[in-house]
Amino acid sequence: MSNSNTPNTPSAISIFGLAIRPKTLPASLSPVLLGSVLVPSEQLNLLLVLAAFGCALCLQISVNLANDFFDAKNGIDTANRVGPTRVTQSGLASSQQVATGIVVFLVLGITCGLVLVAHTGWPLLGIGVLCVLGAVGYSGGPYPIASHALGEAAVLFFFGWVAVIGSYYVHTLTFTWTVFFAATALGAILSAVMLVNNIRDITTDAKANKNTLAVVLGLRRSKQLYTALLWSLFIFHTLAFGVFQSGANLLQALLLTVIPLALVFPFCLKAQIRMATLSGEKLNTLLAFTALIGMIYSLSVSLTILLL
Repeated sequence: MSNSNTPNTPSAISIFGLAIRPKTLPASLSPVLLGSVLVPSEQLNLLLVLAAFGCALCLQISVNLANDFFDAKNGIDTANRVGPTRVTQSGLASSQQVATGIVVFLVLGITCGLVLVAHTGWPLLGIGVLCVLGAVGYSGGPYPIASHALGEAAVLFFFGWVAVIGSYYVHTLTFTWTVFFAATALGAILSAVMLVNNIRDITTDAKANKNTLAVVLGLRRSKQLYTALLWSLFIFHTLAFGVFQSGANLLQALLLTVIPLALVFPFCLKAQIRMATLSGEKLNTLLAFTALIGMIYSLSVSLTILLL
């Protein structure tokens, strides 16, 4: 990547920051936080928490870099792009540099994942292989997930179910419906992050024959789906902590249900209003804001559990 020191040339660090899209990274951290905080304290292993954070973060960075690489290669990213600058398409980094970054972060993510496999057992390796294939196949390969209206479903699966349930399972080797519905609640919000991205790019994606879910549904129905995803968090969270919460008395279940929803409510309301009023490049702020909602939700559940 460019390391020129001239005033008008971005530094290597700033180019790297553009490439990895740091505003989206809470989407990989919030599921691990949520899954880990649901683990009984006597079973929590700090090394596994750190390995899970490292695995999720590195795999998401590799996905972001792969998206940058393949969208430039396939002519999807052009000078008319309204989203944040893509380093490959803009020439800030060569395709070879970005490809190297993909490999580096995949290796780092796999290394962290092998720590989890070593503790949990080889069956987890199959899920890890699926995650790596998903990271590369999101934008690349013979059937790119992102180009076949499956991006939001992939986020729900990998960032919701796999990340949250997996972060819980490596400590406990068990599955509960509380964890499943909590994972679904967070996964819905993170799917909404992807949907914002695709709504913003709906015009350029359609021209490039990138058939995202937003392209398939159209603008109006995509915005309606965004709203539904936001508020579905309330349904799945209530199922997780108000219905399937085990080992808690009635007061604990009530507090675990009400407090996080009360904290996240104004943010969801603000996001819905923004979706109704913003378009084009202005949706970049909503994308980061929606990712922030996922982190706020995870933090609010975590703090409530710790206080109880």
